Amino acid sequence: MRPDGDPEPDDYGLPRVDVVVPDDARELDRDIVAYHRERRQERRRARNRRLVRPFTRFGVAIPIIAGALLIALVSGALMTAFGPRPTPRPTARMLAPSASASPGRLHGLLPEGYVSVVGREAVRTRLQDLRPGVIAILPPGYRCEPMVAELAGRAQEFKLNFWLVADPRPAAGRKGMSIKDLRACAGTAHRGTAQIIEDGDGILARAYAPAPGTPGTGATAVFVQLDGIVPHAEPFARLGGELTEMVQALETS
Repeated sequence: MRPDGDPEPDDYGLPRVDVVVPDDARELDRDIVAYHRERRQERRRARNRRLVRPFTRFGVAIPIIAGALLIALVSGALMTAFGPRPTPRPTARMLAPSASASPGRLHGLLPEGYVSVVGREAVRTRLQDLRPGVIAILPPGYRCEPMVAELAGRAQEFKLNFWLVADPRPAAGRKGMSIKDLRACAGTAHRGTAQIIEDGDGILARAYAPAPGTPGTGATAVFVQLDGIVPHAEPFARLGGELTEMVQALETS
């Protein structure tokens, strides 16, 4: 607007602009607030664009792949935790009332006494309640063999229990396997589940395993029927059809 109030363009050829300068600068407070609000919104939009830029660089492929991986991981964890597994038969049958041998001997019941079944916590358990299933007694310095995994798999196949226990009697300066070592050995049983037994008194080892250091000694496999009778104890257990038949026979006992 020209200085004389004429609304026509001034002598400098600039376009007409309506500019109102208030007499009191406080009247501009509302405009200043709106300006700063718009600036904050713009900075927020720019920050969001920077965050999502790696995911949008290749279109929607990255979010879809990430979502699929997340679903697969969650599904796998749920299946591992809650998936169905063959359930070992409970010890519902009474112990054999008249065995042909005394406890701790073949064709007799397991020895009298208590051990601890070690899970998240150690549970004190009567030995003669460990049935039906297979107990593997591992000597000092034992290097976990494929036979352990095979026995665990066969036991689970026939819905039987499988336990690992260390012979605590020392041999050639070597102590019995620790619970940590037993857990590591149990971890090799990918086709079955191996439960850990702590037998500090060596009740099972003294009853069924050879003296530590006996030449050729390996794991001793003790087979326990549903009625508590021990029909076989193999002190030099090896993989083979005969061992599988012994496990299978427990299913029908």
